[in-house]
Amino acid sequence: MKWMALVPVAIFAALGGFLLSGLFREDPDTLPSALIGREAPAISLTELPGKTALTPEMLTDGEVKLVNFWASWCVPCRVEHPQLEALAEELPVYGVNYKDSPENALAFLAELGDPFSAIGVDEGRTGLDWGLYGVPETFVLDGDGTVLLRFAGPITRSVAEDQFLPVIEEARR
Repeated sequence: MKWMALVPVAIFAALGGFLLSGLFREDPDTLPSALIGREAPAISLTELPGKTALTPEMLTDGEVKLVNFWASWCVPCRVEHPQLEALAEELPVYGVNYKDSPENALAFLAELGDPFSAIGVDEGRTGLDWGLYGVPETFVLDGDGTVLLRFAGPITRSVAEDQFLPVIEEARR
């Protein structure tokens, strides 16, 4: 019966060890992604009127590219927009408008500019397949469509310089 008193202590120690192990990940600020090093999931998107439609073939066109999930209702998407425009001068940036109305998406692009080489509209299925936590989220894909980087949150200048550009340059070699 005395060993029964140790059961709660053992459970607490196991739980504490599990939680503590999360602090010792390589980069505790990044969200894990099972997609890194794997082919990007299939996309099934509808067209945004008046914009070039994002097709599955574009993800495997031989060029390094970004795929950015965004929405007009997303405040951080506004914050990152200038960085997407700057990155679009370096490589193709494809947009996936996530759970948004076409009218609002088009108004957002009319107001802030359109950095996207092509755009598709997702009602939620593609976001689930890509493991989306929310918007904005951006993926770097190599020419074969392999996911090299996943970044959740708005891209700032320092994020673009410190995380995106090194991966893009390495993929181009």
